[in-house]
Amino acid sequence: MSSQSRAVGVVKETHPGETRVALSPEIAKKFVSAGVKVLIERGAGATASFIDDAYAAAGAELVNRAAVLKGADALLTVRPPAQGDVAQLGAGVTVVGLLDPSRHRPLLDALAAKKITAYAMELLPRTTRAQVMDALSSQANLAGYRAVIEATAVYGRAMPMMTTAAGTITPARVFVMGAGVAGLQAIATARRLGAVVTATDVRPAAKEQVQSLGAKFVAVEDEEFLAAESAGGYAKAMSAEYQAKQAELVSEHIKKQDIVITTALIPGRPAPRLVSAAQVASMRAGSVLVDLAVEQGGNIEGVVAGKVETTPGGVHVVGYENLPGRVAVDSSTLYARNLHAFVTHLFSQADADAAAQDEILKPAAVVRADAVVFGAGAA
Repeated sequence: MSSQSRAVGVVKETHPGETRVALSPEIAKKFVSAGVKVLIERGAGATASFIDDAYAAAGAELVNRAAVLKGADALLTVRPPAQGDVAQLGAGVTVVGLLDPSRHRPLLDALAAKKITAYAMELLPRTTRAQVMDALSSQANLAGYRAVIEATAVYGRAMPMMTTAAGTITPARVFVMGAGVAGLQAIATARRLGAVVTATDVRPAAKEQVQSLGAKFVAVEDEEFLAAESAGGYAKAMSAEYQAKQAELVSEHIKKQDIVITTALIPGRPAPRLVSAAQVASMRAGSVLVDLAVEQGGNIEGVVAGKVETTPGGVHVVGYENLPGRVAVDSSTLYARNLHAFVTHLFSQADADAAAQDEILKPAAVVRADAVVFGAGAA
């Protein structure tokens, strides 16, 4: 699977509101330098401020959508490709992207029917070798940053303490729920803006990370808490008993907060409910909640995808989708680097059999040849 004489292709994303693109001019140039042909649909990078001339200067070929789909050996995407695009791909093509396989089974079946191999970037193993390919982390990092920026835009007060001749302004109190990559970046960003920050997570390892960023950790630290982390580093689903105890603690804490940011996601499952309508109602007028998990059902009761809803009590619930897409230049730049590392590794495989057994590629495969392997224990 040498990179020589192979072609990667990128088309405009079709998902509503998606501003990111799978390939930056920087990475297009790297592919071209390695002997890989790069096919870009005209205008594909416009929403991420990557103009066609920049791709052309990098050595990419600017063509129409049909030419990309016909000529690419590997189609690189941000979101899952449209069914119409799959129909135009040839057998033996590879699709690589954030494919969200648990929610797109018809797409996987369509890919398998055309003997297209597909890799989901969100299924990469959390190993040192795969770290440079970790698209979930690169995108979550920017989502956590942007969540704080969106919260400050809605919040009607200043974030840091300010002492003036007219008196002192107290700092905003920010509570981050979920201290993974997105949550830790949200903590760091809120701290840089001068807020007093607290955070919670069900993983014991998160406590030290939260405290290292200057925030206070809030959690029920019982035996279940001490065992609540999967081998892959993700949070495990907690028992109803633990959730009840944690909810009681959070209820008392949350009513004192100015801004709450929720970031909890469990791969392949609906987002866990972290904040009830009653807890939202307990917050004072002008408070803000931002839900990063809205696309998977949301952590906050009453959140509406794509909107800012204001409760009768004056609390603002922000349900913006695709927060990385609100920092499209940086998120596309990082994602393209993730893809470059992954595809370079893919092209280095001796053959399909070697790829099928590779420690990085095997877990990420969702369709191999003519079979859906996601969820079948083979991927």
